[in-house]
Amino acid sequence: MVTCFYRRLSHAVAIACAAGFALAAEPATAEVTYKVLSFDDLEGWAEDDHSAALTVFQNTCRDMDDPDWTAFCAYATVQPDARAFFELLFRPVLIEDGNKALFTGYFEPELSGSRQKTSRYRYPVYAMPPEARRIRPWLTRRDILSTGVMNGRSLKIAWVDDPVELFFLQIQGSGRIRLPNGNFIRVGYSGANGHLYRSLGAELVRRKIYEPHQVSAQVIKNWVLRNPIDGRELLFHSPSYVFFRNVDQVPADRGPLGAMNKSITQMRSVAVDPKFVKLGSPVWLEKDGKNPIRRLMTAQDTGSAIKGAQRADVFVGTGDEAGRVAGRLRDPGRMMVLMPIQRAYALLPEDT
Repeated sequence: MVTCFYRRLSHAVAIACAAGFALAAEPATAEVTYKVLSFDDLEGWAEDDHSAALTVFQNTCRDMDDPDWTAFCAYATVQPDARAFFELLFRPVLIEDGNKALFTGYFEPELSGSRQKTSRYRYPVYAMPPEARRIRPWLTRRDILSTGVMNGRSLKIAWVDDPVELFFLQIQGSGRIRLPNGNFIRVGYSGANGHLYRSLGAELVRRKIYEPHQVSAQVIKNWVLRNPIDGRELLFHSPSYVFFRNVDQVPADRGPLGAMNKSITQMRSVAVDPKFVKLGSPVWLEKDGKNPIRRLMTAQDTGSAIKGAQRADVFVGTGDEAGRVAGRLRDPGRMMVLMPIQRAYALLPEDT
């Protein structure tokens, strides 16, 4: 089973953690193989918007501290023909480690909130107190929310109107809070109290309130809202608690920060396993299943559940609709990493 801890999880994995589903912890170990392809081998390559892909690639390529990449990034700034840029300097490489390809989606949650407590906005989003970093583990979720230990300390970033959405925000690790005036507060993971997460869905099943196949994030939310007293106790079932930091330096019209500390882009940024894919690399994604994807993206993020050479998590966007799309995305396919030509061919066996 996978241990559910925080920072960004894929939406599918975050919901599975909330519902208490079993997941494989690590992919099986096998020999890693490399196959250099041509761009003619990439299905849909000619039809993609290469200029959009190049813009996203440029957003993080300057942070890739490597002579090959530095030269490529410098050339990218002179506004070359985008498709020719990738075809001239890179070769697609299929990296496989013996595990089946799996592509999921993730999103940035959006909650309704306020900078002040009101009759509607009653649930605080807290910054991390200094002692929570020093003492491990620190207080439990129940202690933090019911003893007054956080009162009068200027640790409240915002107030939101839904305790379950706040709970799921803590699982996801970052998000955006829409204020009544239409402005936003963007928050990111700051730290946790050091206690293990306990599944709310598994607890509802243990109480015989639901059968395992009935449990989902929406079911949990609806039950808590219908049963406010018992629902509060259910949220206390998990002693783990996540604190946030304000990341308002990221404009509201940009995506959240990825692992490279730059904004990620809807349907052009993916989270990968950096053991196999260098962060900042262009990747060609061929996701099958319903609503296939054939698109050039950039590896700009990571995730605790993203393990394996053919494992990727597509950033779908912000808000409820993006969350619904992300929740349905769980498909096979294949992913090719675009590597500098010399490095790509250096991966081939000497007798090739």
